[in-house]
Amino acid sequence: MDKPKISPNDFNTPSRPTWCPGCGNYMIWTAIKQALAELELPPHRVVISYGVGCAGNMNNTIGTYAFHSLHGRSLPPALGAKLANHKLTVLAVSGDGDTYGEGTNHLIHMARFNPNITHIVSNNHSYSLTTGQASPTSKQGYITKTTPWGEVKKPINPISLVLAAGASFVARGFAGDINHLKELIKAGIQHPGFAHIDVLQQCVTFNHVQTLEYYREKVYDLNQTGHNTEDKNAAFKKAAETEKIPIGIFYKEIRPTYESTFPQLENEALVEKRIGTVKLRDLL
Repeated sequence: MDKPKISPNDFNTPSRPTWCPGCGNYMIWTAIKQALAELELPPHRVVISYGVGCAGNMNNTIGTYAFHSLHGRSLPPALGAKLANHKLTVLAVSGDGDTYGEGTNHLIHMARFNPNITHIVSNNHSYSLTTGQASPTSKQGYITKTTPWGEVKKPINPISLVLAAGASFVARGFAGDINHLKELIKAGIQHPGFAHIDVLQQCVTFNHVQTLEYYREKVYDLNQTGHNTEDKNAAFKKAAETEKIPIGIFYKEIRPTYESTFPQLENEALVEKRIGTVKLRDLL
């Protein structure tokens, strides 16, 4: 008898999302659940670490093991979970302010370490949960209550940043194309290493520039243009494009994962090891 298929509904919880109607997080939430279901990953074999912000509220509405971390700190708990039980599928979900502001140091070193973690960033170019202040990805000239004369600072380029930091899988998705985003998330989960997926999303309440319609006119599928995902220089060039915005996989490479460098994890997970015979006095 075939085992029952896993459905996206298996990842629902009794809680319902409280985002603004039309928020791109609904689409990202749907794509994550669909990806996990199509990969037939049972909820009890998945752990997701969340940052603080609109995207972080997803911790209440995806029925896996979850950790709601501090602002900018979704990646350290994800790494801790992976080292404690490397047999789990581990994801991290955070926002653009979360990741490219407070959490930039963690992002850079996580890319360098290359643990087998999939990092999904909901990028709406603003701190929306705190009522729409400019974020590190906001365009110059972006007007908010904290930048009433327009943002003067140059925005971070997330793709270039993560490429330079050494991530082994770098991609960009678009919340308005759920099927494409779902496939990117699946590819990221299946990639043996650190997979970073920046997701362009609309904020219907505070960002009236980068709307759903704006992105529909600007984005194109990078991987339908013959782009070589093993060419890092080509990835940097594509990351710099602004007139049209490429989505898809920019770069990927296979190299040892962080957890695979520990001989203690070769045969069993840390949580499976017996500690009853450990003599703490001798260790101390």
